[in-house]
This record gives sequence, structure tokens and C-alpha cells, in this order.
Amino acid sequence: MFEPVINLLKRNARMSVKDLAAAAGMTEAAVEARIAEYEKEGVIKGYTLVTNDDLLDKDFVTAFIEVKVTPKADFGFDDLARTIMMYDEVDSVTLMSGSFDLAVTLSGTNYKEIALFVAQRLSTIDGVISTSTHFVLKKYKQNNFFMQNDAEDERSMISP
Repeated sequence: MFEPVINLLKRNARMSVKDLAAAAGMTEAAVEARIAEYEKEGVIKGYTLVTNDDLLDKDFVTAFIEVKVTPKADFGFDDLARTIMMYDEVDSVTLMSGSFDLAVTLSGTNYKEIALFVAQRLSTIDGVISTSTHFVLKKYKQNNFFMQNDAEDERSMISP
């Protein structure tokens, strides 16, 4: 899939260079050089924290919004995506295949805040044809982390 250092950092961005080197079968100097190169090239965009928002803040809502657009001549989808991603509420914007064009993820303090964002900001952007908003009700797993403490895999092993 990805190069070993990237795979390890995706699982735990706080791993020490020493531990990364041991796990990847590389020297510490080689790991440091690889990370510095990835940061310089923009492959590594940042390091982040995965939180269980249900335990942290009860007044937190995440929504996935499907957006159908009419791409602008000479700019395609990029110009519209750039406009949408500049809003602070927007966590991510992704070009999709299928029945809609852009997938927008955003966070807010309540459902009304997100609804107002969609009605007053997102849907009024020139080129946006329609939106469909889906609210996250519960997260079970995010970035390979189980969000529930009791999320052990209890499926039975099936042998041939």
C-alpha cells in the first residue's frame, strides 16, 4: 500500500524515530531524512489527533454533504472545491465518482448551525446545483481506532 514509514506514521504519528526505524528496518538517519523529504514535498501535510467527540463534547455534530455542481469552464471542479474548502466549518472536500460530484465533511455545534451553513453559504455558491446532507449519528471506527471501549471483535473464526 504505502511505504513503511508512512504506514507506521498513519497508525501512530507520535512514534519516535528510533521506534520507526526499528519497525521499518531502517536506520534512524534514513527515517529522519525520509520524513523531512516527505514534509518538504508536501506528502506529509500535518500530524493530527483522533478524538472520541462523544466523550469530549456533547454539543458536536458532523455532517457529510453530497454536492452536485456544474463545473466552470477552464477550471473544472477545482474552482468550486477551492471556494467550498475555504470555509472554517469545512473539514474536507473530495471529488467523487457516482451520483454526486463533491463530498463535503463539516463540523458544528448543532444541527441548525450545519443546516444554516448549507442553506446560506454552500447552496448559494454559483455552480452548486443541489445538496444532500447526512448527519453522523454515531462513530464506530475512525482512522483505524475503535470509538467504543467494548469494540473487541467477537466474530467467530470460520475454518475450512
